[in-house]
Amino acid sequence: MTGRPGTRPVVEFRGVGLTYPGPPPVEALRACDLEIGRGEYVTVVGPSGSGKSTFLNIVGLLDLPTTGRYLLDGIDAGAVKDAERTGLRGTRIGFVFQAFHLLPHRSARENVELAMLYRRTPRRERRERATQALERVGLAHRTEALPTRLSGGERQRVAIARALASRPSLLLCDEPTGNLDSATAAAILDLLDALHRDGMTIVVITHDAQVAARGQRTITIRDGLLADARHTGTAS
Repeated sequence: MTGRPGTRPVVEFRGVGLTYPGPPPVEALRACDLEIGRGEYVTVVGPSGSGKSTFLNIVGLLDLPTTGRYLLDGIDAGAVKDAERTGLRGTRIGFVFQAFHLLPHRSARENVELAMLYRRTPRRERRERATQALERVGLAHRTEALPTRLSGGERQRVAIARALASRPSLLLCDEPTGNLDSATAAAILDLLDALHRDGMTIVVITHDAQVAARGQRTITIRDGLLADARHTGTAS
């Protein structure tokens, strides 16, 4: 599967590369072409220092490539102003990190709402969308709980709900199971599978081969060189 037929790719690299200035210059990501179609589930693997973080930063609009063009939903990230690029990042990409990044003195619902506060979403709509997102990840009964009262798996579900609340084009996950025990990690991966079945485009960066196998495709990065392999995975 390469996304829905007739739709524009969510992620499109055209000769994208990134070199950090020296001396000596470091070619963190070598120029490459890549497409991630709408509705795909892609995993990204590679050893430490391979270029995974650089890939994440480019896809997440945190860094601009030094060569080539990156198109997100058909929009050239390098051709827009910083403010517009920030807006694209906030509305079209949902981030999920290993460390959760929840505010400890805010409830689960409030943590999810905060993701929409910076986009000036009306208060009533923020509350409704936060509640819906928490229901979607199985936390309807924990909306008012503080993160300090939640398990690691529940905290990660709140983080996923926060990413989903903006209704993004892309869910970008960086080691989403890295801080979880095996049983809790499996439950989070099952949730990602379910989101994928609902049509979400997902990119997961991981060092875990079992996590990588859950996707439809695995991108391997080594010494800044990207290789794209297809497999069936367990997602459907």
